Order: sequence, then structure tokens, then C-alpha cells
Amino acid sequence: MTAAALQASAPKRTPKRVLPGFRLTLGYTLVYLALIVLIPLSALVFKTFTLTWDQFWAAVASPRVVASYQLTFGASFLAALLNAVFGLLIAWVLVRYQFPGKRVVDALVDLPFALPTAVAGISLTALLAGNGWVGSLLEPYGIQLAFNRNGVVIALLFIGLPFVVRTVQPVLEDAEKELEEAATCLGATRWQTFRYVIFPTIGPALLTGFAMAFARGVGEYGSVIFIAGNMPMISEITPLIIIGKLEQYDYAGATAVATVMLLASFAMLMVINGLQSWQRKRAGA
Repeated sequence: MTAAALQASAPKRTPKRVLPGFRLTLGYTLVYLALIVLIPLSALVFKTFTLTWDQFWAAVASPRVVASYQLTFGASFLAALLNAVFGLLIAWVLVRYQFPGKRVVDALVDLPFALPTAVAGISLTALLAGNGWVGSLLEPYGIQLAFNRNGVVIALLFIGLPFVVRTVQPVLEDAEKELEEAATCLGATRWQTFRYVIFPTIGPALLTGFAMAFARGVGEYGSVIFIAGNMPMISEITPLIIIGKLEQYDYAGATAVATVMLLASFAMLMVINGLQSWQRKRAGA
């Protein structure tokens, strides 16, 4: 019998894997997600179903609540958009350039992760209020950055920046510089090189950072309430509305508003994920 025949007749051995099989790991995954995510969210929805339609609509569509939706989602979107632009610039500088104090700047990017949100809100308020270091210089010119909608956007900028930088930075580090050099040798301008070579590579990561910053901004509470002023119809965010309803023992009303925020955030994330998939397919084509 030849060696090929012996090899063909030998029993095939399944290669050993570090982790257990697919079924076991999938089971653990589904159980863990159910305990941590699905069960709490389902409890939120079931509590909302205790309301009649008229009660639900009165809880989620009052003028005060609608104004909080507009501020929360609008400020979160604006802050995430600004962070996408300036976070990309910071990630570019940290990856492509060497300068004194680079490690310090790189560490400062993670500061909003480690800093308690209440401390961040108090610090921003002390800095931007009318008697603060920056606020006292701007207030004579009629510029107020604290206790209004500007303060909400600034707080969301602070807590959302690391999401964009840390998402884009590793992609820039892995990008092939040879493609940029080839584009330059072929006569492409800097803008053309960025538009057709660099941006398709970092685009999905940039959208991911934008989505994470937006999602964090929608649910942010601690850093915003200190600098927003919390004036109804002006600078009151939706999480504060929910806290107020809970303090009044209106649990069903609080869950109703929270459900609306959940659905809106989920829809926004689905749109962003669709854009990411479309951009990956376009880049692969």
C-alpha cells in the first residue's frame, strides 16, 4: 500500500482549538447577552406596556419632553460630528509625527475615560462659568458657555473625544504608507491622496468612533447636569427628565421616555452600521 493510500485511510483528526467549540461558546454568548442586555431592556419595554396609548403619548410627547429630545439628540450629534473632525486630526498627529511630550498628549486623550463624569462637569463649570478662568474673559463680550445649550455641547465634546481618537488611531497605524507614496509619485495632490487612498481605509473606523461618541452623548448625565443649567425647555436633557420622573415615583412614565430614547438610538446606530457596510463594500470594489 502506498503512502498516499495510507494517509487517505488514516482517521482524520480534528485540530484542537484553544477555546471550546462553536456551540458551547455561542451558548455562553447568548446567555451572557440575555442576562446583561436583553432582560433589562425587555423589562424596560414591559413596564412601558402597562400604560395605555393616551398615557404613553402624554408621557413622551409633552412639550417639555420633546424639547429635551431635541437638545439631547441634537447636541449629541453636533458633538460627535465635531469630535469626528478634530479626533481624526489628533489621531493623525499622534500617529504620523514625533514631537516632545507626545506620550503626555497621548495619555491626556484617555483622561475623560478615567475621570468621573461628575468631576468633569464640575471642572468644566468652574472653568467656563461667568466667574471662571475662561468664562470671565468671554462674558464681557456677551459669550456665555455655561448654564445653556453651549455647555451641553462642550461637556459632550469632552467625554466623546477619546472614542474617535482611539478608534481611528490603530487603523492609521496599520495603513500602508506605500500606497500614499505611490499616489504622490503618480502626481496626486495631498487632497486627492487623502480622498482616494487614506479616507476609504479609515472611513469605517471614523464612522464607528462617531457612533460611539454619539451613543455616549445621548446617555450622558453626570458631566452635563452641572454645566447645562437644567432650565426646562432650554437646557434640560432627557436623562434628567427620566431622573425627575423616577424621583416622583412615575416609573411607567420614566420607562416610556427611556424606551423612546432606546428606539431612537438603536435606529441611529443601525443607519450608521449600514453606512459602514456600504463604505466597506465600496472600498473593496
